[in-house]
Amino acid sequence: MKMKSKRGLRGFQLKVLRYGNSNSYYIDRIADLEEALAKKPRRFQIDLVGDGEISADWALLIRSVLIQRAPQTQLITNARSSLQGGTALVWLLGDQRMIRSDARMFFRRVVLPEDSEVEEKYAWKGGEPEYTDSFSETDPEDADYVKVLQLINEFLPVKELAGKVINWSVLRQFGLVENEKLDRFLATALGKPQEQIGGSANEPKQKRTGADAKVAKPE
Repeated sequence: MKMKSKRGLRGFQLKVLRYGNSNSYYIDRIADLEEALAKKPRRFQIDLVGDGEISADWALLIRSVLIQRAPQTQLITNARSSLQGGTALVWLLGDQRMIRSDARMFFRRVVLPEDSEVEEKYAWKGGEPEYTDSFSETDPEDADYVKVLQLINEFLPVKELAGKVINWSVLRQFGLVENEKLDRFLATALGKPQEQIGGSANEPKQKRTGADAKVAKPE
């Protein structure tokens, strides 16, 4: 579904489907996403809708498309449902982010074995590989999920928050969402110039730079 307003805002709906029935949908939708971004819209809004989860591999692919958008295209991500795993990463990529006030974010903790990746110096080493049972083998999907967590960690402290339900107030504490009505009220009360009121809502949000804010206890 594509929408374009008179203000130059192009809308793009991305359904968040459950595992097992999503591959064909995302193949088509990513092609549509590339086509829409190629037109270099001034403002581009992705609406995330659904109670499923975008798998790590699809999330990384969507990210690769979004980061190649034209510099003048402002990306807005609007979560109309709760966010899990790879879906959370897609939402975090927005220059401006919106989320339903009662929605939640969640990403599970994943730890890979120390020998999960082949080092370059050993890539062509001859000889028989050491025996490993099936339970110790690395799941490629988990490896992709770890990459997703590494990227999420640029916005939120994964070590502290993985495995916990993150509510709206925590996201706001990290500067990832804003309460525009409250911001306007405070700006008016503090006597800021009219042109500055609400201006921050459209400014790109910066990635976190360390422990800039304390983590609120998730509800």
